[in-house]
Amino acid sequence: MKRHIILVGLPGSGKSTVGKEAADQLQATFLDIDAVISRKEGRPISILIAEKGEAAFRALEKHEVEAALEAPPAIIAPGGGWAAQPGALESVAGRAIILYLKTKPDKAVDRAAQDRGPGNRATLIGIGDDPATRMRELLKEREPFYLKADAQVETDRKTAAQVVVEVLKLARSMAGW
Repeated sequence: MKRHIILVGLPGSGKSTVGKEAADQLQATFLDIDAVISRKEGRPISILIAEKGEAAFRALEKHEVEAALEAPPAIIAPGGGWAAQPGALESVAGRAIILYLKTKPDKAVDRAAQDRGPGNRATLIGIGDDPATRMRELLKEREPFYLKADAQVETDRKTAAQVVVEVLKLARSMAGW
């Protein structure tokens, strides 16, 4: 039975880039949860959080992940903090496999700074004067949850295409694709 694939990891770990390409190759739907929320709310995630607060954003994120899980199997990329929310990982058990795209904080900062996608991740994660320090803090907070994933894919010394190949292998061997 085919199951959803949820990609977790720091902002800049490649969830959107890898997820989109893996979905294309699997002929599956790709859902970037930040993009879904941004489109429905009519504004970037950073502005949404500034206006409504992070708790309201996380509630929307949880709702959209649940809605995605009710649809046919897809590749799903929630925000970097989704996995650290109470009950998030447990709520997908049996319906999805979770893959941790493991990236060192410095590499994630470089990638996140180049991202101009929905929500402007540099703003979203609160990068200020010292983005590397902030990313290390995020990793310290979130990695205990990321490590509960069904599998890890190291991304630092690989191209996006190489990471996609690994994700495809795991999708086929663990999620019935």
